[in-house]
Amino acid sequence: MRDPHEVSPGQAACSLRFDSVRRRSLALAAPLSDEDCGAQSMADASPVKWHLAHTTWFFETFILETLEQDFKPFHPAFRFLFNSYYNGIGERHPRAQRGLLTRPSMAEVRAWRFDVDARIKRLLERRADDPQLCSLIELGLQHEQQHQELLLTDVQHLLSHNAMNPAYRDDAPALAAASPMALIAFQGGVSSMGFEGDTFSFDNELPRHRVFVEPFSLADRLVSNGEFAAFIDAGGYRDPALWLAEGWDVVTANKWQQPLYWRRDEAGQWHEFTLHGLQRLDPNKPVTSISLYEADAYANWRGMRLPTEAEWEHAATAAGGERLRELFGHCWQWTSSSYAPYPGYAAAPGALGEYNGKFMLNQYVLRGSSAATPAGHSRLSYRNFFPAGARWQMSGIRLAR
Repeated sequence: MRDPHEVSPGQAACSLRFDSVRRRSLALAAPLSDEDCGAQSMADASPVKWHLAHTTWFFETFILETLEQDFKPFHPAFRFLFNSYYNGIGERHPRAQRGLLTRPSMAEVRAWRFDVDARIKRLLERRADDPQLCSLIELGLQHEQQHQELLLTDVQHLLSHNAMNPAYRDDAPALAAASPMALIAFQGGVSSMGFEGDTFSFDNELPRHRVFVEPFSLADRLVSNGEFAAFIDAGGYRDPALWLAEGWDVVTANKWQQPLYWRRDEAGQWHEFTLHGLQRLDPNKPVTSISLYEADAYANWRGMRLPTEAEWEHAATAAGGERLRELFGHCWQWTSSSYAPYPGYAAAPGALGEYNGKFMLNQYVLRGSSAATPAGHSRLSYRNFFPAGARWQMSGIRLAR
């Protein structure tokens, strides 16, 4: 008979991973002051404090509230304050007003995290052989890793509004090496796309299905800062013929003249605000923090286009890192594909079914991963998605023809 206090291999692995991911969120917040953590720079971004609280809300609401004996919330108001978009859970604090939440304090949010972490660990000890529990915990950890990336991109946006040009990280970024761009040809044909395997995937990566891809070519690397600067110098932001109609309206209404974090000094030199502060623009690094509109206009200027997500996954599967460079770890890559369900897609029942499916409208798919993506959180089938005008993410361009 199994000792009820014995730790199973699955439980031990789940517990270790839980500790690792939860600690990393606090480590990401560590360089910041409490004032930094409470501020919200725009409606689409969230304060660091809110990210730390919401990811804790997820574990308390979807796991402890359901599975813990004699459940009591850490604070009853937190269920309302830190719900993001789950209508099945109930009412929520307005997204654009998250920066007004001066209470609870950062200390209280950290105390809540420690309390929920301890309760999750005790639940794991009591339900060591429950595969559903570890599955829910893994979903919560994947969700938290998404917020770890958002935490960094939201911090970059926040600090970019400070005239002191503060750096989140003090280490100097490495310079990139120049390399020519080549187009890699792919024959196309019937291809399979979507997640395959027995590890974690989000429901929007399923089911795996067949698609037909016409012959195409894909750039072996991402578009660089220097190449995008040439587009600016050639008047790319002033030529409506290059732009989608909606994109041109957005560009003119907002007076866009360069990527979000680019600044030109009095001598005409480009600089870029990064997590390392304001830096001289590295011409060889991939251009980032641009919208789908800008990516599409640049591709038109080059006489090319953006890939579909089926082309991106087909090429990445066929060629991988052997021929296609910078697939992961640099910036998310815009595709021309609308974010829509795969054939046979079915959302999970209950409030958790609101995780991905209800956003399948007016969004576009990005593939790959960025420098802010946590290690181990990228895969060939991962579908990131944002509106066409989103610029504050680390999003860039891979050309297709």
